[in-house]
Amino acid sequence: MTQKIREKLSVRPDILVIADIIPPNSRILDLGCGDGSLLALLRKEKNVYGSGIEISQEKLLDCVSAGVPVVHGDLDKGLVELPDKSFDYVVLSQTLQAVARPDHLLEEMMRVGKKAIVSIINIGYYSARLQIMLQGRMPVTQNLPHYWYNTPNIHLGTICDFRNLCKEKNLNIVSEIPIGEAHEKMLAKLWPNLFAPTCVFVIE
Repeated sequence: MTQKIREKLSVRPDILVIADIIPPNSRILDLGCGDGSLLALLRKEKNVYGSGIEISQEKLLDCVSAGVPVVHGDLDKGLVELPDKSFDYVVLSQTLQAVARPDHLLEEMMRVGKKAIVSIINIGYYSARLQIMLQGRMPVTQNLPHYWYNTPNIHLGTICDFRNLCKEKNLNIVSEIPIGEAHEKMLAKLWPNLFAPTCVFVIE
């Protein structure tokens, strides 16, 4: 069962990295949890207590079908109903760029969780830079498949931008895991802001 879930998630290596980071028996909150695949995997492999928040009604039904606890919620309205430090980890995977105020959501994540795990799409990736420089248009890549007029992303940033945001908020980056394409993994580790299309951060 878990192998099937991992195969399903193979198109999102950042989620598999997040799954490997989280220790067994943790209390997890997954923001923008989608169809609940990450929580389903963690419940099977690591016996976590996990719940998700999702805005899409269709994906909510997917979560219910998978037996994943989920509530309907809009991340732009914050997490006001959740008490302080009620989770060991709060997870946000490739969603920060789609909310109205990423800085406010990050503050809320750190309020309700002891640690946060955030994966971001890096607009500083060289392929995106080249499209802007050579073609003069907003990039369309594997991680940014939409056009400028129909994208859900409203606050795209780079790895450096996220590091600076954490610094401004006095948040400590415990670990930073750049994720490169198969032929670029070494370059992604050496120069993540240029060669990592996505990156996972653990912060406290």
